[in-house]
Amino acid sequence: MPPPTRPDDGTLTDRAYRELEELIVTLQLPPGTVLSEHTLAERLDIGRTPIREALQRLARDGLVVIMPRRGILVSEINPRLQLRLLEVRRELERLMARLAAERATAAERQQFAEVARGMLKAATQADDMEFMRLDQHFNGLIATVARNEFARRSMGLMNALSRRFWYQHYQEVADLPLAAKLHAAVAEAVAEGKPKAAATASDRLIDYIEDFARKTLDT
Repeated sequence: MPPPTRPDDGTLTDRAYRELEELIVTLQLPPGTVLSEHTLAERLDIGRTPIREALQRLARDGLVVIMPRRGILVSEINPRLQLRLLEVRRELERLMARLAAERATAAERQQFAEVARGMLKAATQADDMEFMRLDQHFNGLIATVARNEFARRSMGLMNALSRRFWYQHYQEVADLPLAAKLHAAVAEAVAEGKPKAAATASDRLIDYIEDFARKTLDT
């Protein structure tokens, strides 16, 4: 099964945002890094205006801190902040999984089935980058299919922080096959149009992610 691809269309700002977000989430731009619009523009071969607009979006996501007259800093990772974030994620993700299972079209259900298979395959191959990309695709898909713009906006503020936290610590305490299995269970329940099963699978996934976050405090 070919992995779902991210769209290549959209504005240069959209492209800059996607590429910078991945660099930050995968720690290629680690916490504490001071960013330069000029350097980033050269690295991504994108003009400074789209880079500036993308950085503003990343600041809203909590991935960078814009300090007037001092520069732009990649934000630090805080495990206790992650635990507070998960309190909100649990409620929102349960709601969105249930709504997605109720509202998905036949074509969208097929996409969820493909994501589930892709995640399980990535885990089998120990391909963490592919799993991360599929996780991002899954998050965007479920936010769209739930068709609730307020939940979508709220989740959008948390997804990147959560993925970066996972990427920083997964080699220490994560179980990639289990994480893939739990994500796939949500995707499969949505694909099968089972709202209650999707909500239950979402809670089980958050249970795992919360346990993962707590373990990082002990490492």
